[in-house]
Amino acid sequence: MMRREFAIFTNMKCFMRIRYLPLVALFFLLVSVSGCNSNGNNDANTPDTPASNAIPPPQPITFTVDAVYPHDTGAFTQGLQFYNGKLYESTGLEQKSTLRIVDIKTGVSEKKYLVPDPKIFGEGLTIFNNKIYQLTWENLKIFVYNLTDISKPIQTLHWKLQGWGITNDGSCLIISDGSDKLYYVRPDEEKNDIKMMKILSITDNHGPLDSLNELEYINGNIYANRWLTNDIVKIDTSSGHVVGRIDATGLLDQYAPTQPVTDGAVLNGIAYDSATKKLYITGKLWPKMFEIHLNN
Repeated sequence: MMRREFAIFTNMKCFMRIRYLPLVALFFLLVSVSGCNSNGNNDANTPDTPASNAIPPPQPITFTVDAVYPHDTGAFTQGLQFYNGKLYESTGLEQKSTLRIVDIKTGVSEKKYLVPDPKIFGEGLTIFNNKIYQLTWENLKIFVYNLTDISKPIQTLHWKLQGWGITNDGSCLIISDGSDKLYYVRPDEEKNDIKMMKILSITDNHGPLDSLNELEYINGNIYANRWLTNDIVKIDTSSGHVVGRIDATGLLDQYAPTQPVTDGAVLNGIAYDSATKKLYITGKLWPKMFEIHLNN
């Protein structure tokens, strides 16, 4: 399942990575990237075609922006989690990967842990059984922190695949690796390892849906950013079918038109406040965090 990757470097290393694609496919990606598709899936600007596999097209999910807050433009956001009134954020990039607790209204980190290993590339996070689990991208590690103390990890678990996004359903951790698969696992902390419980294949009306990135489990469904798109897809966890899609195109153009972002600063980050039913969404290096509610 692991494939080669081809890296594109800008002035800051690792702003963009073309993941899970052999080099010979790079030309086709560059030709079609404006459509933000992989395997011909879900062009946000093209009407959905009739189902070719008996799966209905995902329903558009509209939203209303309730508030706009500052976001640290130095935060290469890989994971968000709202828990007990606090916003937790995991950021990436080698030598810059952090775990932080953020004041939503100011965008300022109240507490921040900088991963000391310069080779670590941080990814998604989730809070499970009063512990914080932070993925790494290619380092095959999951860092575990006490919820009440993020000054250092208390344990490091081994994970055999790439780490992109992570959430949990109260019973299992659920991990994405950039493919069309979601992995349901349980931590085996005695062995510093992860026990695989099941693998869920994700499909829409066009076929397998890959590039699943940051994840959030909400009321029995999983909401997932699709890397290099403005889409957040809603996944039915009983079937793996994509049943809805949020199109966040134009958010920064509308609310931060004078604050341009760098290549690679794509939508990534979903946190849900179950008390208010609000979502918080942002992106890598974005200047804004958006508080929204879904209309359907």
